[in-house]
Amino acid sequence: MKHEWRKKEKEIYLPQNRPQILDIPDFSYFTIEGEGNPNSAFFSEYISVLYALSYAVKMSYKTGLAPRDYFDCTVYPLEGVWDINDEAKKNFTGTLNKDDLVFKLMIRQPDFVDQKFFELVLQRTKEKKPHVLLDLVRFETIKEGTCVQMLHLGSYDTEPTSFEIMQKYTVAQGFERISKIHKEIYLTDARKTAPEKLKTVLRFQVEKN
Repeated sequence: MKHEWRKKEKEIYLPQNRPQILDIPDFSYFTIEGEGNPNSAFFSEYISVLYALSYAVKMSYKTGLAPRDYFDCTVYPLEGVWDINDEAKKNFTGTLNKDDLVFKLMIRQPDFVDQKFFELVLQRTKEKKPHVLLDLVRFETIKEGTCVQMLHLGSYDTEPTSFEIMQKYTVAQGFERISKIHKEIYLTDARKTAPEKLKTVLRFQVEKN
C-alpha cells in the first residue's frame, strides 16, 4: 500500500492555522544550500534538482535500482530552512533584504533511502539529467526536536503576522525560541497558486524556560 504523507502524517505536515507544540523525530532528507533572493530565476534550479532526485527514488523500482525494502510512497513536500548571512546580521536595521537570505532546501526521503542508495540515485541522475547543482546535494539525517508550528495562509510576505502569533503562544506555554532560524514547508506551488491562496507550514525550534 502506498504511503501518503497527507493521510499518514497529518500532525507533522497538515497543522491548523493556529500554533501547536510538537516533537519532530529524526528524518532523512536530500538537502542543498544556497544564498540569495528566492524570487530570482536561479532559485527554481535548486528546487528542480531536489525533485529530480526524489522522483528518481520513487521510480527506482522501474529502473532496477530499488533496494529490497523499497515501498511506494508519495514524494514529500519541499521544505526550506531560512536565515540571513553574517554581514546582514551585523548591520540589520529591522528591514529584510531578500538578497541577504541564506537557505537550506530539502525533501524528506522514505526510510529505505540510505547513503549508499543516495549515491546510486545521484550518479544515475547525473547521467540522465546532468546539472551543476547536483554536486551540492547531500543526504542528511536531521532532528528538529521540540518545535512550534502553524499553517500560514497567504503570501510569504505576510508571514511575520503568523510568526508574531507563534511567538506569543511560545511564551504563554513556557517555552522560548532557540534562534531566528525557521523552517517552511510548502504545501502549494507558488508558480501555480495565487499569493492569497498559498499554504505554508511555519516552524521553529523551542526549548522549555
